Amino acid sequence: MNTVRGARERARIEVTAAIKDEARRMLAAEGAAKLSLRAVARELGMVSSALYRYFPSRDELLTALIIDAYDSVGAAAEAVDGHARAAGAPPRARWIAVCEAVRTWALEHPHEYALIYGSPVPGYSAPMDTVGPASRVANVFIGILRTAYEGPGLALPPLPPALRPEADRMTADFAEGLPPAVTAALVAAWAQLVGLVSFELFGQFNRVVEDRAAFFAHAADQLAHGVGLPSV
Repeated sequence: MNTVRGARERARIEVTAAIKDEARRMLAAEGAAKLSLRAVARELGMVSSALYRYFPSRDELLTALIIDAYDSVGAAAEAVDGHARAAGAPPRARWIAVCEAVRTWALEHPHEYALIYGSPVPGYSAPMDTVGPASRVANVFIGILRTAYEGPGLALPPLPPALRPEADRMTADFAEGLPPAVTAALVAAWAQLVGLVSFELFGQFNRVVEDRAAFFAHAADQLAHGVGLPSV
């Protein structure tokens, strides 16, 4: 019985992977808005009713793809930071390395990047299941800032009084232990990082920035400065 159950589980894993691979191919060809279970089933030679046993709706398939994408970029960020930390890199170098890892992942997975950081998919609302995976990269940056705050320190200007309540709320929500000024700077830097990568990936740098690697390295260093990370 265990052998039969194991074979069934392996088959289910393989079919699930095939469904998601075909869905990613369709994302690349037509975009998320045109993704449909019937089209995926047709390309795989399955009847729709069989595919529904794996993903009961388009939204559940989209959610699986979104979680996979967030986990993939999150794992890339965590791995790079882990190597940098093991090598004794200071917080600023770790920050820049993680920024570079996000850019590299995006250039290697443009359609998955567009799925999670591009235009919202019409009619789709992401469930809470996506929150944890979506937080992985941000949590790497938060860890770097905590290390700096507890060690060499962070240099930031004071918060404007009007922003203090919002910064306090954000800190309590996802960056406990950091000064509110750091949390506000982190959110701004995260938005700028996504903007930089999106501009490169979606063509807004065409005829503007030629040496994009050098430009990004400089921008990542400026983002490190913006969150108060010391230069040494």
